[in-house]
Formats: sequence, C-alpha cells, structure tokens
Amino acid sequence: MKSIAWVTDSTSTIDSEFALNNHVYIVPLRLIVNNECYKENIEINAGQFYDKMREQEKVGSSQPPIGEFVELYERLKDEYDEIIVIHCSSELSGTFHTSMQAADIAGVNVIGIDSKVGAYPIREMILRGIHWQQAGCSALEIKSRIDNIIEEMSFYLIPASLSQLHRSGRLSGSQFLLGQLMRIHLLLKFDEGKIVVVDKIRTFKKTKQKLLETIHQDIGRFQEVCIMHANNMEEALSLESAIKVMSPSVRTEIMTFVPVVGAHMGEGTLALSWINRTAMNSITAQDDVLELALEG
Repeated sequence: MKSIAWVTDSTSTIDSEFALNNHVYIVPLRLIVNNECYKENIEINAGQFYDKMREQEKVGSSQPPIGEFVELYERLKDEYDEIIVIHCSSELSGTFHTSMQAADIAGVNVIGIDSKVGAYPIREMILRGIHWQQAGCSALEIKSRIDNIIEEMSFYLIPASLSQLHRSGRLSGSQFLLGQLMRIHLLLKFDEGKIVVVDKIRTFKKTKQKLLETIHQDIGRFQEVCIMHANNMEEALSLESAIKVMSPSVRTEIMTFVPVVGAHMGEGTLALSWINRTAMNSITAQDDVLELALEG
C-alpha cells in the first residue's frame, strides 16, 4: 500500500491530534482584526476571535501565503508516495489554487480536490478517505469516492449578520439594503462551490422552519447530520431537538464553526450539513477511524 499524505486547511475542522497520527497536514487560514493577522486555531481560537470582533468592526480573512505551502510540499515529496490535497471552495477562497501553484513550484505531483464547501463535509472527505486508503484503495479511487461525496452533499446556512456578509463581498449592496429595510433573514446554501440565496424570509423562526423542511426532504437518505454554529449553542441544540423528533434514528453532531465563518457570516450563524449515502461514499458505522476522530 502506497503512503499518502493529506493536505488541507483550517476550515476542514480536523482535530489536530488526529491529523498528527494520520498524516494530515493542516495549513491555517489567516484572520484579520484591525489589520492584525492571526493564524486560525493556532494564534487565535473561536472564543478569542469573537471577543475581538465585538470590540473591533473591521474583521476579515485571507488565504495562507504560498511560501507556507511550498515549504510543506518540499518536505512531503520525499516522505510520501502520493499527496491528496483537499481545500475549501475555490469560489470563496484562493487557498486551493495557491496550494496547487505551490505544489507545481515544489515540483511535486498532487491529486487536487476542490471540496466546493467547507467545515464538516471536508472533514468527512478526509476521514472517509483515510478509511478507504486503509481498505486498500488507490489515491485515484479515493478521489473518485470523494467526488461522489461532493455530489451528494447538502449544506445550508442561516447567517446572523447581513452586515458581515456585505463587508466580506458575499452579499451585494442592493441585497444588503433590502434586507436591512425589511428585516429579512436569508436561507443560504452551497451550490457548485458558491453560496447562493435559497429564500428570503421575514422572521428567524420561519427561516429555521424552512431549513428543517429542507432537511426533511432527504430523511432516510443519510445517517448523520452536522449542526454547526458560530457561538450559538442554544439555537444549535434547538435544531438538534427538532431533528431528533423528525427522525430519532439519525445521528446528530454539534460543531462550532471555525472563526473564519464568523468573520464573514457573523456571530450566531447556524448551519446544517449532511451527505446522502450511496454505495460509493458510505463506510460502516463501526469504523474505528471515524469513531476516533469524533471522540477527539
């Protein structure tokens, strides 16, 4: 079996200890607060970031510098037979393209995968990929299976702040003004790597209900749903309770968003993500790799 290194970024939410033990290399995105730059989850955690965001109006993010990727690939090319690269959506960040350029500069062949998303689904791509690697799949076979995850993935968001979305360029000026005037709540989703508006709803309660109606359409097709939040555990638990009533057999996980999501969507943002099961992308529920990662 060929040795494989996995390269990703901090939006993947991979546990650092799991990464260390499973040849996963995480390059952190940068968070910018009043022109000060921090490495996500290394120099600043979610709690610290939200404290700063409340005090400072100017927050943002940036991709890792290309030199950091070049240095990593120079090291990995002599240690592994193959390298699989999975990054957050190239439609929202230049991280994927920068990583691929760095691999070219370092003179190393990599298998690049644009996840077209972030957070929980990227983590699943890597965890399941490691499972398939241990089961004897080649790197190209693993890529094919991960491509199927991308096709079967759903990811919906209720942003907490239209101001943050507007400042980060994810919401046009006219949409922002209309939302502010009418106090509209947006239901968003990932679509081919972009974040698009699904619906504009007058109350948060109705927006949350629309989100639950959306997931109900896929009930029976997935085994687990991840509830993500940007420092909003109360509403995350409320969503979990509603999903449990809807389908008691579905496994739920609550995940705190990485700080970069808060920088663009605002503190309080909620999201749901699930992956419809197919013969190509599923693994057994008893898989030790997944269990270890979730416990971590």
